[in-house]
Amino acid sequence: FLWASMANMARGIALAAQACRRTRSLSSSATSARTIPANYDIVVVGGGIVGLATAREVLLRYPSLRLALLEKEDKVGQHQTGHNSGVVHAGIYYVPGSLKAKLCVEGLDLSYAYFKDRNIPHEICGKLIVATSEAELVRLDKLYQRGVANGVKDLSYMSPAEFAKVEPHCSGVRAIYSPHTGIVDWGLVACHFAREVQELGGDMLLSHEVDSVSQFG
Repeated sequence: FLWASMANMARGIALAAQACRRTRSLSSSATSARTIPANYDIVVVGGGIVGLATAREVLLRYPSLRLALLEKEDKVGQHQTGHNSGVVHAGIYYVPGSLKAKLCVEGLDLSYAYFKDRNIPHEICGKLIVATSEAELVRLDKLYQRGVANGVKDLSYMSPAEFAKVEPHCSGVRAIYSPHTGIVDWGLVACHFAREVQELGGDMLLSHEVDSVSQFG
């Protein structure tokens, strides 16, 4: 399969770096301004986007809880979150009925709403999934049926003449077009989550690596 090329994300990457610097300084000032509690109700380990999103959601639902997020690096989003293709997936690939499929389809609109509300640079550029030969058509059809079963919006088949209008440098025998697939710098999104965790009263403890966990009681 040949995927259509995506727009350059240099501006988003620069903004992510600025946001992460602000997050780091905010964390330092916040922790120095008050005594860190000896005990927390909840501790989230890992400052990637999953840990940050979890901490943010917990504080939104239960604002009275004392929460800390521990991250071994000196910035958030330094591993998989900051090193990926930057795609906002529509939900085509996951097994129908799975939690991944459900959350991906629902999360698409929630993600775009979040980006818009926070003025996070992103682009709903769409995506082509192209069969480059007749032998790949069966696999392409299976992907299309999977996307339809998952409730992916506005999927369509395109002929070579049609998808050439979307991406002139693309060639093949047939394509699936997903118009709502997009791109964003997820590292920048993670920085926004980190700032929200702090604004909601959580402690962001960077350069804090967890080396063991013990159970009491």
